[in-house]
Amino acid sequence: MSEALVRQVQDGDREAFETLIVEHHRRLFVLAHGILRDPHAAEDATQQAFIDIWHNIGSLRDPAAFEAWSYRLLVRGCYREAKKRRAAAGVLRPLDADLSSGRDPINAVLDRDRLERAFTRLSVDQRTIVAMRFLLDMKPERIADTLDIPRQTVYSRLRRALRTMRAALEADERAAAPLLDEGKAM
Repeated sequence: MSEALVRQVQDGDREAFETLIVEHHRRLFVLAHGILRDPHAAEDATQQAFIDIWHNIGSLRDPAAFEAWSYRLLVRGCYREAKKRRAAAGVLRPLDADLSSGRDPINAVLDRDRLERAFTRLSVDQRTIVAMRFLLDMKPERIADTLDIPRQTVYSRLRRALRTMRAALEADERAAAPLLDEGKAM
C-alpha cells in the first residue's frame, strides 16, 4: 500500500480514493464477513467503513498506519451493524466445495453447521478477535495494536472464545448422541 496514495486521498483526490477502495475492499470485506457471518451485513459494514475513511482520512496523521486505522473503522462499523441486526445469521456455503474435496458432503455440511452455530454464540468482540486471528492470520500483538486494546485483552478474549466454541461443540455432540443411538437401534 502506497503512503503516497493515502496522501493523495487526504488531499481530496477522488480517483486515488477509488484506487484505495479497489485495493482494500477484499481484505476489509473478508474481516467483516468473518465477524458478522452475513454477506449482506458485511458489505454494509465495509461500505460504511469506506464512507468513514473518506470523511476522516484527514485526521490520520501517519499514512503508514492506514491499514490498522482502516481495520479499526471497519470493526466499529461491524459493531454498529451487529447491534442493528441483533443476531448474525449463519450462511451456508455451496455444497460443491465439499464434494470436490473428496469428503463426505453430508458430514462436511454438518461439521460446518456445528462450527457456525458455535461461532454465532460468541460476542461480537470475541468474533472480531477470532476472525482477525484465524481469517487474517494476524498475531495477537498486531490485533492489539490494530484495535488499540491491551495485548492481554486479545489473549483473554481469544481464550474465552475458543472455550465457548469448544463447549458449544461438546454440547451439540451430547445432544446428538441419543439420536445416533436411536438410529442404531432401529
